[in-house]
Amino acid sequence: MSLKLDLPSLDLPKLGSIAMPRLGFAAFRRRIIFRAAFVLLMIFTLTLALEVLKDEKQRSVRLYSEGTKKTMAELVAKLRHPSGQLALLNPEAARPNSTHLIRPLVLPYAGLDFADQTKAQQTVETVGCPMQYPDGSTLCVAIGNSARSGGFVYVVGSFATALLQAREPSELNLTGLHRARVTLNVAGEVTRWIAPFELTGESSAPGLRGRLTGFVEDAVTAAATSFQALERQTRPVKEFRAWVWQDAECLQAARNDEACPRRTFYSIRLPVEAFRDAIFSDPRPAWPPLVLSKTGIRMEMFGPGSDQPVFDSATPGAAPPFSWSDLEGSLAPGETVTIRALQARSVLASKDEPSVLPIVSIRGKEELGATPAWWIAKLISYLPLGPSSVPAPTTETLNTLTGRYQLDLNGDVRAIERNLAATATRLSWFIAAMLGAIVLAWIVIEIGLIRRIAVLTKRAAALSHNVNINTAMVGELDVADLRGKDELGILAGGLADLLQRVKSDLKREQIRADQERDTWHAVGHEIMSPLQSLMVLHGQEIDPSHRYVKRMQQAVKVLYGSASPSEAIESSKLQMGVLELVAFLNNVAQNAHFAGIESVQFSTALSERLVHADEYSLEDVVTHVLNNAKRYRLPGTPINISLSQAQEGGVNEALIQIENQGPIILLDLIDKVFEYGVSAPGDNVSTGIKDGRSIHDQVGTQSALSTEHRGQGLFVAKTYMSKMQGSIRAVNTANGVRFELRLPCL
Repeated sequence: MSLKLDLPSLDLPKLGSIAMPRLGFAAFRRRIIFRAAFVLLMIFTLTLALEVLKDEKQRSVRLYSEGTKKTMAELVAKLRHPSGQLALLNPEAARPNSTHLIRPLVLPYAGLDFADQTKAQQTVETVGCPMQYPDGSTLCVAIGNSARSGGFVYVVGSFATALLQAREPSELNLTGLHRARVTLNVAGEVTRWIAPFELTGESSAPGLRGRLTGFVEDAVTAAATSFQALERQTRPVKEFRAWVWQDAECLQAARNDEACPRRTFYSIRLPVEAFRDAIFSDPRPAWPPLVLSKTGIRMEMFGPGSDQPVFDSATPGAAPPFSWSDLEGSLAPGETVTIRALQARSVLASKDEPSVLPIVSIRGKEELGATPAWWIAKLISYLPLGPSSVPAPTTETLNTLTGRYQLDLNGDVRAIERNLAATATRLSWFIAAMLGAIVLAWIVIEIGLIRRIAVLTKRAAALSHNVNINTAMVGELDVADLRGKDELGILAGGLADLLQRVKSDLKREQIRADQERDTWHAVGHEIMSPLQSLMVLHGQEIDPSHRYVKRMQQAVKVLYGSASPSEAIESSKLQMGVLELVAFLNNVAQNAHFAGIESVQFSTALSERLVHADEYSLEDVVTHVLNNAKRYRLPGTPINISLSQAQEGGVNEALIQIENQGPIILLDLIDKVFEYGVSAPGDNVSTGIKDGRSIHDQVGTQSALSTEHRGQGLFVAKTYMSKMQGSIRAVNTANGVRFELRLPCL
């Protein structure tokens, strides 16, 4: 009989089988110092940025507090000016309203010398009363701050027109003349005057000087839109007084004719019966009159032969006179000034009476700029001198001819924080760029140098630790992936070449050991055959030689093994139990790379499937099939494992399919590949020079392959599947081979 004897082989262990030593602190010290240096560099960069923000915030708040005193002095100076007093007397500046009427302002003077052009013009311009129109015209509508001046409204302004056409004393037709129309609305009662221009006979060379004679519009007839005439015996309004002055020079230097526009200034005093009645009907009248807020005036100036005014106070786009908004330019962003009247002087006689001016709060305009990042604004608010540290309010008392006023100036540190956050947001990109450069340098050095040193150190330590245990462990160390042109790459390359030579020596030693094992197999066969013959000749126990032959046979069995590998596999016993296939196969696929089998993919539509099997034996079965698929698949293609449910003979079965792409199994071998010692052809390496290797190296490779593929793996798979009441078979597909494993379900 023939007997195959197995001796321990020197197969190289898998990568995961090498014991890794526990490295001490010294192996990591330089890496720790290097990484700590980068971390500290990033921390110091951020700390520097925070310290700069902190100092800048404290400096800005200090300057802000000092600036409030200068701001208060500037505000007081502006309010002491007549234009500021005009704003104090008129909390709301005059503006054209929806009815095209202008509300009169209260002047900081008792009256206006309207008959003198120079005085009237200087007065209204000093207080900032005139409204500015887009064409250059101006208009000031005001009353005095004293009831002694009488119930009059002053209308002072200027416009540009051609040479004024005056009315003769007896002329009734007003169509060919320059004329004004003044509309007064007091609490809904409307009065209109038509005032043609008349020369006074006085010379105001080099220009014209005249007056506007006022007639109540009811005394003017209009036969057509462009025709106006006075009724006979019509007398002018006695209290209506108006003066007009026109420059001799044209506004356009190239022209010098009557049609060229000239600057014309006028000053009108309108009688207001409602104001006069309020003055003389009450011994202590309220001034300004209570109906002032319901009073409005419209001023129009017409040229000869036209019903379209050359000037109209209702023209849109007029800039209002001085108002509270003009103080906003003196305030820093976030500053707020509150003005209240402590005591306003009554302008009737010389008596004083308290008056409360509505509180006026003006806030500085916010600077337009980039919107700060919210997280930077939040960070700045938490720096020392936070939102609660607001500069102390500054208070000042203002004494004027019109009364006493209190100014309260309050700062807001949050405005400083917003401006600082906007600046910091713009500069944050530089800090981010610095941190990015640090991180990039860290990554480049970490990947290009530190990681390679760590890998080389780890692998060398593992080799040093394991080489004394098993010399074959040196085959597991591979540093070829660390080769390069730098110093570390040259060192790794030299070590890789040295290890390659050691691996070649190990392979030759393994070939020699396999050859010795085959020799011992042959010797064992030659020894066992005569012993079997001797057992036949001396088979009787009464034969004295039987005992000695039996002892010799037992000694050979103990030395070489009592059975062949196939008999040992078939006689093995399995530990059966309940096994959940979905988790089992998923675990096998995920860990296949540890066994050197890459690109194993598992898929199933089942949530779980229970079978009765030995977990470790089933894992051996799947591993043998995966190794077979790995050996024959096309390079770069995956191995697919799938699990589904099938029925055969009315029994529910779990169907495991393992498929690879590659050459198919020959038809005459497809049923024999599961027998012991049968392997598919194509595993031999031809002799001759190939890939730069010598014939000696190729012979060594051939021997190694022949011992590795003895046709034992699929035999083990079939044997174990049978012991678990299952089956296995191979099926050729269009792209390769599929192995089907079936197990009965629980």
